[in-house]
Amino acid sequence: MPNDPATAMHLIDAEPGPLTDELVLMAALMPLADAHVVELGCGAAIVTRKLAGLGKVRSILALEVDRVQHAANLAAPPVAGVEFALGGAESIPADDATADIVLMLKSLHHVPDDALDQALGEVRRVLRPGGLAWIAEPVFAGAFNEVIRLFNDEQVVRARAFEAVTRAVASGAFELVEERFFRVPLRFADFATFEQRVIGATYRDHHLSPELLAEVRCRFEAHLGPDGAHFDQPLRLDLLRRPA
Repeated sequence: MPNDPATAMHLIDAEPGPLTDELVLMAALMPLADAHVVELGCGAAIVTRKLAGLGKVRSILALEVDRVQHAANLAAPPVAGVEFALGGAESIPADDATADIVLMLKSLHHVPDDALDQALGEVRRVLRPGGLAWIAEPVFAGAFNEVIRLFNDEQVVRARAFEAVTRAVASGAFELVEERFFRVPLRFADFATFEQRVIGATYRDHHLSPELLAEVRCRFEAHLGPDGAHFDQPLRLDLLRRPA
């Protein structure tokens, strides 16, 4: 089992990895049956609801820091076994050693730089010994990234998030079970959909000038076909274990 971040963990990878359904990958790499799950930064809870719908996990505590999105999650039809709460990774509202799995799906790099180590310490605290942390972060590469970086360049924050994971493994707080690169499909019916879902995300405060918006539209529409715009977003998974 690789646990040396100097040899086993990488910021980028030459190969983007296979196109994968992340839920299928979760089921293959983690024991979901009867698991108590904490999800940090659940967003619109799309994965949350799909995971609950598999009928395997016992419970999901889904946290979101954005009050607008949290209110929308509460207003949506309830899902058995899912509890939504307002909160972030820096202070998880869960007791020590009560979670079997903690999920961070493209959310670690949203944690403030000075709170990254604290957040991973909180992840370790709520995990049972032997529990798993699924940390999937976007790789700074690919066509979708080239559109996004025009108005939201996350190269630095993603690198710092990865450095925090590396420190956590090097310190012995976590063991690195597996590092894997894969891609997930993204589809937008048109630019208006992209503008609403990405530029207008409530957890961000993007105010694009007319000139920049036109540039983003031009770059996006280069990928637009009869059935919308299709992208493959490359991700790096660091699957960590709290030592038993």
